[in-house]
Amino acid sequence: MSADLLILSAGCFVAAFCAGMAGFAFVLVAAGILLHVLPPAITAPVLVLGSLFVQGLALPTVWREIAWPRMRLYVLTATLGIPVGLLILSHGPARSIVVFVGVLLIVYSGYALARMALRHAPSRFAAPMPADAAVGFASGILGGIGGYVGALPAMWADIQGMDKREARALMQPFIVFMQAITVPGLALAGFFTAETLLMAASAVPAMLAGTWLGVRAYTVIPAQGFRMVLLALLLVSGVSLVI
Repeated sequence: MSADLLILSAGCFVAAFCAGMAGFAFVLVAAGILLHVLPPAITAPVLVLGSLFVQGLALPTVWREIAWPRMRLYVLTATLGIPVGLLILSHGPARSIVVFVGVLLIVYSGYALARMALRHAPSRFAAPMPADAAVGFASGILGGIGGYVGALPAMWADIQGMDKREARALMQPFIVFMQAITVPGLALAGFFTAETLLMAASAVPAMLAGTWLGVRAYTVIPAQGFRMVLLALLLVSGVSLVI
């Protein structure tokens, strides 16, 4: 196996473990590793396929917990946001927006981790429909810019004080549905070459192992531990968007 394939497998294993445990962050974690060694034209389609595969594998663990009316709102508004993100990617300040979101994630996760250290639990509240729609739409814009669909819903879930099953049942299906929408677009744009498909296939064993271990960790981690993992991954995600 070549050095590139070894790095790809290692990066996908780490990202799959994180996604299996927390329900999001496969693309952000893997991109933070792989974009240093592989070109974006190869990395992007591999990560989208990997995200769809990993999140789809773990989806049965939360299927019965999905709030379908809310999920339909997220998917609809995010789908409307994707063309806006693509337009910004082509003609606007895409990098500036991504950096702003990264800084937002860093500030929020740092603040929330500090509150956690002081034993201040987040207040639980039910989000109004317009706020959910705004988060979905903004996530779609980020998806169009670079496939970063999971970070804002993860932050929003923590802000609302969701428990670990409710938070995962929001993030994970949303990512699966959005990546399923993204794959045909990448295919029509010609991103799925023989090389990218071969590289994605070579990483499947690592993704299977990482997902299995991550889901096992999720089932035993306590609620407070899950929130710490969620916030730590939001912090890592923010840093990966900024650098």
